[in-house]
Amino acid sequence: MIDTLLPTSFRQQMQQQLGVDYPAFQTALQQPPPVSVRVNPQKKILLTNTLQSVPWCAEGFYLPERPVFTLDPLFQAGAFYVQEASSMLLAEALLQTVRLQRPLRVLDLCAAPGGKSTLLASLLSSDSLLVCNEVIRSRVPVLKENLEKWGFPNVAISNHDPEDFRNLNGFFDVVLVDAPCSGEGLFRKDPEAMQEWSEENVRICAARQQRILTAAAPLLCDNGLLFYSTCTYNDAENVQNAQWLTANGFENVTLDLPASWGIVDKVVDKTGGYQCYPHRVRGEGFFLSIFKKKQRSGTAMAVPRGFRSLKPVPNRQEKVLQSFLKQPGDFSFYVKPNGDIFALPEALSADLRILDTALFNKGFGLEMGTFKGNDFIPSHALALSTAIAENLPAVDLSKEDAIRYFKKENLVLADSVKGWLLARYEGLNLGWLKGVGNRVNNYLPKEWRIRMDIKEY
Repeated sequence: MIDTLLPTSFRQQMQQQLGVDYPAFQTALQQPPPVSVRVNPQKKILLTNTLQSVPWCAEGFYLPERPVFTLDPLFQAGAFYVQEASSMLLAEALLQTVRLQRPLRVLDLCAAPGGKSTLLASLLSSDSLLVCNEVIRSRVPVLKENLEKWGFPNVAISNHDPEDFRNLNGFFDVVLVDAPCSGEGLFRKDPEAMQEWSEENVRICAARQQRILTAAAPLLCDNGLLFYSTCTYNDAENVQNAQWLTANGFENVTLDLPASWGIVDKVVDKTGGYQCYPHRVRGEGFFLSIFKKKQRSGTAMAVPRGFRSLKPVPNRQEKVLQSFLKQPGDFSFYVKPNGDIFALPEALSADLRILDTALFNKGFGLEMGTFKGNDFIPSHALALSTAIAENLPAVDLSKEDAIRYFKKENLVLADSVKGWLLARYEGLNLGWLKGVGNRVNNYLPKEWRIRMDIKEY
């Protein structure tokens, strides 16, 4: 039983925090964790009419059992993201506090593996800029993969320490700090986290979180909003960091949450936030607090005239590239020194030039592909993008063939085809195939190949 494995100090902490509710908390930890997903609003293929909704997220749903997600073509193509239900509370918080219809500059400072980044992308307007940063280099590939699956072109990915963003002070309207934490709220879902827990680790996490918040605070514009979240329960990581923010130029922003949702309001003296407990909600432990910046942020930034390492593509190539997009006039096309071509949203041109100057380890725009001579080789990211043209040649696959495609196996098509065509399943793009003579080549990138030995989300 999980309760017998819980560290003694943690049990004492939770008994003090929950009082008479502690036995219910104990019981909840013995239950299997719920399984929930969040649907991509631009790829609404998953049937949800028989599924129970997550109360605080319109696109969140509970599944009756946990399937093998790696063998679901809809998951591989970005139709939904497997996300813990409590953490979807961010959706309701954004709807209540942010004017999402207007163009915004948004930073997810601790973004991998991408659950909250894809949630942000779903709610922001198409002319908003979303910067998704991950400090640990080894975690960047999974973040990039999940964002490419989601398919929104107004996203940038960076690999920087929070302190490296100092050249962007005052730039962002919204900053999310989903801070690395002691993981108390995931003990049921990830029992290994119990082995790493200690009172000393909690103190280390709280100090690390305060360092991140110290770097994040100046990045906000006047009246900008800071969202701070953890997957833990203790006050050192949650309430005390919230109190630190209110003592350093921020005011706590409250939410109006129905009592029926079971979320605990921990806002005391205008500090604190909202806590999910597994015995009160159908989800894991999650803490969220929102703050508005009161201090002045300084002068506006100068917009650089161009990009440091990007050059416009030649006109003859631009015409080819335009044929692959639904609204090519919304993009400009640039090539990197290595030959990779990107489509940058025109509405974000000025913001991307600022970003290009301020950060070194980053990528932005829609990766289109490369030219080899006169031949264009489209990228996998283009196939999954929500910006791709709808009239491109395609072939519909059965579920069995779609799984074979994601295992990077050869496919046999009924008709002989030549040239590039999209592999599709239930109307959703999966990636590229190329007909060559009497065979069809599978152009799924090797790193995307399904491997059954990899742990799922």
